[in-house]
Amino acid sequence: MHDKGKEEGFCVKKGCLLLFLLGWMTTATAQFLHEGDTIAIISPSSATDTTTINGGIRTLESWGYRCVIGKNALNDYHGFAGTIDERLSDLLWALREPSVKAIMCSRGGDGSAHLLTRLPLDTLRRYPKPIIGFSDVTALLCAEARARVMGIHGSMCHALKTYEGNDTVSQCLRRMLQGDLPTYRVAPHPLNIEGRAEGIVVGGNLSVYNDLAGSDYDPLLLPGIILFMEDTGEGMSKVDRMLHNIEIRGLLPNIRGIIVGQFNKYKHPENGFEDMYAMLHKYLRHYHIPIAYDFPVGHAHLRNFPLLTGATATLEVTAEGTTLLYTPLR
Repeated sequence: MHDKGKEEGFCVKKGCLLLFLLGWMTTATAQFLHEGDTIAIISPSSATDTTTINGGIRTLESWGYRCVIGKNALNDYHGFAGTIDERLSDLLWALREPSVKAIMCSRGGDGSAHLLTRLPLDTLRRYPKPIIGFSDVTALLCAEARARVMGIHGSMCHALKTYEGNDTVSQCLRRMLQGDLPTYRVAPHPLNIEGRAEGIVVGGNLSVYNDLAGSDYDPLLLPGIILFMEDTGEGMSKVDRMLHNIEIRGLLPNIRGIIVGQFNKYKHPENGFEDMYAMLHKYLRHYHIPIAYDFPVGHAHLRNFPLLTGATATLEVTAEGTTLLYTPLR
């Protein structure tokens, strides 16, 4: 465990990005893991394979954890990892099993939102375990946030298999699982809007949480949030519509700050905008809240540092860069 404020001895540098892990805060009273704890591996979204799951397990076991696999995790039903009943069964088993302390999703893809129609928020409150994943798993992370349960927007089995847990992003995830929360500092971006805000960190894949609009699982209905967004394969026109959906619904007062992550695999220029950031800036600059661009969260693993969703943090955007500092948990 590391004391708050202790300087870490590494940084990540890529292009104009310079990210320092300035320190870690220990949160012993929260729902985090200890050596020997059990992590359940489930597949709530698209179908996966044995190699991916086993590779992720090897890394988690090297970190000192036991792993158990949901009985339906390797199913394939029309491209999903089983029927809705099968996938929901694995999630409920992992939540209710006392020996399981955290739940890692094998992959994203599509289908997590299917489970929400049969997953009351009270169930997540009754079994407050961190769900780990990103992309399509955003739906489950948003559900946990609405239940006031913390989850981890971070790497899943494929990345842990590919990099064997030795890269900086994986090591950040490893320490977050233990309750050591990083303070992120990211180099300035020319489109940043300076300011300071404190709020609940929620978000993830923009198209996924946009599809939760108006439901019990919609993270934008939480007051006082720091919203982060990323996406892959979504065109600029579609992102434009999703962004305006937030305004049309009158939810801007709930948002205290915005973190703009990585957008990739889209066609540009489009509609006269050079790229996605230029289009986003056209609208976000009028929100009068701090906005941080080019934050390392998204679909490229080495630019997908873990974020603790449902937790309170302070976002500060200055001329020197962006800082995200989590509030110590009690």
